[in-house]
Amino acid sequence: MTWNWQQPYWPNFTYDSKALELHERQFLLQSGELVGACKHVGPDDQEMLKIELISDEAVKTSEIEGEILNRASVQSSVRHELGLGIEQPGVKPAERGISQMMADLFRNYATLLADKTLCDWHAMLLGSDTSIQVIGGYRTHIDPMQVVSGPDHKRKVHFEAPPSTRVPNEMKRFIAWFNSTAPGGKNPLPALTRAGIAHLYFVCIHPFEDGNGRIGRAIAEKSLAQNLGQPSLIALAYTIERKRKDYYTALERNNKETEITDWLCYFGDTIIEAQNTTLKRVDFYIAKARFYETFRGRFNKRQQKVVARIFREGIDGFKGGLSAENYISITKTSRATATRDLQDLVEKGAFTKTGTLRHTRYQLNISADRSR
Repeated sequence: MTWNWQQPYWPNFTYDSKALELHERQFLLQSGELVGACKHVGPDDQEMLKIELISDEAVKTSEIEGEILNRASVQSSVRHELGLGIEQPGVKPAERGISQMMADLFRNYATLLADKTLCDWHAMLLGSDTSIQVIGGYRTHIDPMQVVSGPDHKRKVHFEAPPSTRVPNEMKRFIAWFNSTAPGGKNPLPALTRAGIAHLYFVCIHPFEDGNGRIGRAIAEKSLAQNLGQPSLIALAYTIERKRKDYYTALERNNKETEITDWLCYFGDTIIEAQNTTLKRVDFYIAKARFYETFRGRFNKRQQKVVARIFREGIDGFKGGLSAENYISITKTSRATATRDLQDLVEKGAFTKTGTLRHTRYQLNISADRSR
């Protein structure tokens, strides 16, 4: 098998720029829409929205690699890293590490990329991992760096990266390319094109023993932020994780040649979808603020607890809607009390109701009229 880094033209990637023109225009248009939508979010809610978006990206970029983190712990750590609160007890090293990396990305998106940036991120991510030989530095082992699946007797090699001896020079060339293609650089590239190439280019070098996927996605987000002139805060990892198989398939389909139009179209579609998700979340936050304004002081403590719990589920809400059993479980109350509370919420216009008997389900009425 011949990989892209073994091709004579590596790393001079080629692609059809016309195939990306619509993606690039749509990205810039939706970026403007996102900025406009955020202006309708109050200052306090803007801070909370920022924390939630960064935290979700931290959780989801880890989940793509099969690492499940506690969302509340990550959110607490992100808040602390951004100087907005004290970190809660019990945060694990992996949760703190990804939070540190995402906060650093948010704060320093505009700075030039450097070996130190990447090695610092690696140390944040994997500083407590005793199985890693080199932490905070590029790999040095002589064994082939392979991406594999399946049992040992039937192992499938999806990719093999350049040998460790080549990594320092490959990374020197990658970093020079990244900085030269930034806005104001010698060879600036459009936003989606640059982010897509940066991610694929980096993960094909695979410079670290572990953490390449998470760092590669962070590089893509840094690239987008530089092209926008502000943190992008788009739900990139959140979107990739939902269709993780498609992501790995696209990477494998484009790791053998230097012609990457297919990859850039896939990545462009993913970023546009991620933007749409973020726009929905901003709209959700605006609706949430209006909901609380409308119903301030009109809920009992049990109802307040359930409403807050549903809002924590985000734009997807409870799968299939809230049931009476959910209400009882959350509030630890009786069925009779739950029935009265739920009926009261429907009568006030805070909840909508569908179905009957044991199939009855409730949803937040976040389009509720303020004048109620």
